[in-house]
Amino acid sequence: MREQVAALHSVDWVTRLDAAREHLQSAAYDLILLDLMLPDGLGIAFLKKLRAEGSVTPVIILTALDQISDRIAGLDAGADDYMIKPFDLSELSSRLNAVARRYSGNPNPLIEIGDLRIDLAARTVMHGARPVELTGREWALFEAFLQRPGIAMTKAQLEDRLYAFGAEVESNTIEVHVSRLRKKLGHGAIDTVRGIGYRLGTAR
Repeated sequence: MREQVAALHSVDWVTRLDAAREHLQSAAYDLILLDLMLPDGLGIAFLKKLRAEGSVTPVIILTALDQISDRIAGLDAGADDYMIKPFDLSELSSRLNAVARRYSGNPNPLIEIGDLRIDLAARTVMHGARPVELTGREWALFEAFLQRPGIAMTKAQLEDRLYAFGAEVESNTIEVHVSRLRKKLGHGAIDTVRGIGYRLGTAR
């Protein structure tokens, strides 16, 4: 499962709650996939603590615990969704997109920006009548801008979205990805904000 999810999203994968806490203290995440039975504790207690501390990061529970009481407990603790193992990865992908749309404040998976038409659910982009092929990394970068329209994002913020925690990243990596996106989407798709970084453009 790890490889399939990582192919579509930038993922930090840990197997212990203490490691998860360290990651959450060091970076902002769009979503948490949480198992309930972990070597150093119970995921339900971890989730309750997150919510008690004020975290609003969406959480999807992935677990083999299939009793109604388990599902109720997970949702009552603050989970946004609850999936029972085994499950189909295409269903997980759809639920990831659904939760992300709810939290981005944009329930409509179709977005139009100038000549660009973006389907968030299908992860496709049309430039006029021409389909635009984006790599997984390019889509993750574009999605970061789509989720924060009008807001400038720094290189460090974008690196956190694209790469795993602690990964070695070349100093010009974001510039290279932005340049490639502009070539595919049109130069106006991403604006440079001097002294800060980049933001979503108008794609005119």
